Amino acid sequence: RRTAAGGRAGPPHAGPAGWQRLVKAVFDRLVATVALVVLAPLLTAVAIAVRVSGPGPALFRQRRVGRDGAEFTILKFRTTHRDAEARKVELTSDARGVLFKVRRDPRVTPLGALLRRYSIDELPQLLNVLRGDMSLVGPRPLLPEEVARYGGVRGGLPVRPGMTGLWQVNGRSDLSWEESVRLDLRYVENWSLRLDLQILWRTWAAVARGAGAY
Repeated sequence: RRTAAGGRAGPPHAGPAGWQRLVKAVFDRLVATVALVVLAPLLTAVAIAVRVSGPGPALFRQRRVGRDGAEFTILKFRTTHRDAEARKVELTSDARGVLFKVRRDPRVTPLGALLRRYSIDELPQLLNVLRGDMSLVGPRPLLPEEVARYGGVRGGLPVRPGMTGLWQVNGRSDLSWEESVRLDLRYVENWSLRLDLQILWRTWAAVARGAGAY
């Protein structure tokens, strides 16, 4: 792995201690393993549906920034047309500041919109958790260009990014960059297994509402 901005930023946020990291890692892998087994039929069905919905692979792969600024490849179900990246220059972001978000993105397929609304597109990230790239709960996984341009202290947090987090249960895509950063830092400074469990519980309600998911 290489760092996103050519180095390892050292933010003054220690995160979980050594034994706490071990507990978190074991918990993450156990839950991810069970979830992958239980959800295997759903994952297979969604992968087939994405493949037959239009040209392109079932999985979307993208570089993101992980713990201590190290990059990894995040996995998602593909929710856009194959030429989505080329068409990005045609669009204007609805989000404030740094983040690029479009509420009615014409690049998103009808199936992709459904998958995004209920966060089903993010289920392949359980493989990222199993591989140790991500955690079930953590900060938002940033794009390398976001870190390079605006990362600052947020670019090299000493914890793995999460499938869900305080940002997920407090507005998701409706949050500004500053609000997302504030929540990420608050999570690192106040981490506990109890907090992770609370966020996981609240995630169910956030996903069911579909608020801020686009």
